[in-house]
Amino acid sequence: MTAARLVLFCAAAAIASAAQAAPSGYHITDRIAGPDGGWDYASYDAGRDRVLVARTTSVTAVDLKTRAVNPAFAPAARGHAAFPVNSGKEVAITNGSANTVTFVDATTGALLATVATGNGPDDAIIEPKTGLLLVMDHKGGTVTLVHAKTHTVAGTIAVGGILEAAAVDGKGRVFVNVEDKNQIAVLDIPGRKVTARYELAGCEGPTGIAYAAADKLLISSCDGVAEIVAAETGKVVRQIKIGDGADGVAYDAGRHLAFIPAGMAGTLSVISVSHGDATLIDTVMTQKGARTLALDTARGRVFLPVAKYVIPTDGGRPTPTPGTFELLVVGK
Repeated sequence: MTAARLVLFCAAAAIASAAQAAPSGYHITDRIAGPDGGWDYASYDAGRDRVLVARTTSVTAVDLKTRAVNPAFAPAARGHAAFPVNSGKEVAITNGSANTVTFVDATTGALLATVATGNGPDDAIIEPKTGLLLVMDHKGGTVTLVHAKTHTVAGTIAVGGILEAAAVDGKGRVFVNVEDKNQIAVLDIPGRKVTARYELAGCEGPTGIAYAAADKLLISSCDGVAEIVAAETGKVVRQIKIGDGADGVAYDAGRHLAFIPAGMAGTLSVISVSHGDATLIDTVMTQKGARTLALDTARGRVFLPVAKYVIPTDGGRPTPTPGTFELLVVGK
């Protein structure tokens, strides 16, 4: 998320919304307190039943069985993403200010390797067909391809623009949100090239994205709307109104549900995907400021990092209020 958009949603952040069971049955089931500081993306580590939250100077690890919180599991330099790789033996971390992706031991957090990326690495994802780790260089407009097992660079793909999250189809294609151009860039990873650009009419600043394989649909979060896009053609099949300040998207293939948190609205949109279409089935009240998420597809749990904010009177950047950071757990 850009600094400007962060200021906008933080300015609206206030007190937590009441945890109420929504029509879908999803509601806040738990709150786990964590350390102070900013954050970006979160991920769920299924092998260890924990949530990893990329923070400004470190990665926070939350053990969901014991509720134990390790505030500095591994170091980061303006961390944006942290998630398991190499069969869960390692964790990859993107470092926005260092222009690197680091690999650490999944048990100890000890540094194993540092790999140079493009300018401003943000989100990252594993492409299953090639096994490559793809790093979206937010400021550089490139995607850095990394051999996750050998910790070496395999190449780059020039996309252009401000890159946000990406989704994979499992067959070598990757779909990347280009925030400043309101489009999805389609990448052929084996061919190392951009093959198409899907224009997102009515979308402002696409950030999170997910792929629903059974229906061949992309779900892209924009400012106040979700664009449902045919992955094969780029046609926008439906536009769904969601809360303002949306950032991440997660898709649960087993339940055919997409989840989109909205930081300004303090809501979690629950979208049903089936028969080549999508429908908003619920809007769950969460907390203002909750804009990124992690998903446990086995148990249907959604995890949302959040905090309250101090709004400076001089118009400066909002900062998290000390002692208010939490990991919200949403489930049934």
